[in-house]
Amino acid sequence: METPLKWLGQIRLNPMHIVVLFFLLVILLGSFLLYLPVSSQPGKSISYVDALFTSASAADVTGLVVVDLANQFSFFGKMVILVLIQIGGLGYMALATFFLIMLGKSISLRHRLFFSESMNRPSLANIIGFAKYIFLNIVAIELIGALLLFLFWRHDFGAWKAVKMGIFHSISAFNNAGFDLMGNFRSLTAYVDNTGVNLTIALLIVIGGLGFVVLAELYDRAKHGKRLSLHSKIVLIMSVMLIITGAVFFGIVESSNPATLGPLSLKGKVLSSFFQSVSARTAGFNTIDLGLATKASLLIIMILMFIGASPGGTGGGIKTTTFSILTANIAAAVRDKDDVEMLNRKIPREIVHKSVAIFFISLFAVLVVTMLVSIFDNLQPMNILFEVVSAFGTVGLSTGITPSLSDASKLLLAFMMFAGRVGTLTLILFFATKKSTGRVELPDEPVPVG
Repeated sequence: METPLKWLGQIRLNPMHIVVLFFLLVILLGSFLLYLPVSSQPGKSISYVDALFTSASAADVTGLVVVDLANQFSFFGKMVILVLIQIGGLGYMALATFFLIMLGKSISLRHRLFFSESMNRPSLANIIGFAKYIFLNIVAIELIGALLLFLFWRHDFGAWKAVKMGIFHSISAFNNAGFDLMGNFRSLTAYVDNTGVNLTIALLIVIGGLGFVVLAELYDRAKHGKRLSLHSKIVLIMSVMLIITGAVFFGIVESSNPATLGPLSLKGKVLSSFFQSVSARTAGFNTIDLGLATKASLLIIMILMFIGASPGGTGGGIKTTTFSILTANIAAAVRDKDDVEMLNRKIPREIVHKSVAIFFISLFAVLVVTMLVSIFDNLQPMNILFEVVSAFGTVGLSTGITPSLSDASKLLLAFMMFAGRVGTLTLILFFATKKSTGRVELPDEPVPVG
């Protein structure tokens, strides 16, 4: 008779199962740690639902909060959140690979395949070198970001606190988490005109959102003159287009709003519009109060949040490549072309189908959860939709209603953060049965559409 341990040892998990179970385990462990009295300030406590929500938001690198982090959590609690952010940004396979390298252990072919797939890297060549490259670059980028923020904040907070603030916000920004320790749910509104803080945080967000594969290819191109893959070209082009388009529209719509950009100088308006466009894609920092923004601006931000970051990066959403393939698919349909083409390359039909599935599953999930939250909480539908899209995109921007939501709504948003981080299609395939290996050719029959 087989023992339970022996039976568990025989289970063969695929990468999808590992990713889903890993994030679930991290979220649950984080929630228990944040629920402990030692994680809260003396004389303060936190409900388990709020601890679970905070853990999910940190592990899924979202940034939505239901409590004031600066005033609620102790140093230990803040360290737990920071570790959850770093773990969530890297993911299971990257962490496991780093530990194996540090321990000097050999890495199996199966692990190399898992790691390559989790990083959206098409090749198995030099996986160890690629993993070391990721690790060293993460440490270097986060340290440089922390140093720059320390220099900008040392007069505001004093040397020691500026060091801690710099480290926390650099890690939060690079991992596109959007958590801050400014207190009173202010985010970075006190630095709306500070060029150094805005550009440092924005650059960390962009680098973290591009993905490690793109960063590695940019390095190889700069050093060895190697050509960029189609993936990297799409990511870079779409990222630039979305940032510029979002900034221009946000600036035009909000420039006359006396509660947001209206009182700022021209430099302040340009800087704030650029920062908000960057942050809306994945990060969740804000330099203006979005609760006072116009409905048109909220719609622009929601579109950016829904699209999200790039594959292999630290953010959520449907991803820039998915959005690009969808637009190329529409262009092919309009031109009555059978093939979907981008930058002189044909996109495989299965990738197009996957992109369409991701878009509609994600849209359906957002609409259903928005409807459910509207049942539990009688709030403005636009504000509810904004919070749900923010959760799905693992962004963390808020109109200010998240702390006042019911426990049921908080759990729904926590689920959306989880789905946005692991991917809606991944989550569905996690529960799907194994596909049939047989192939049956069925007869065609046209159906009118449009």
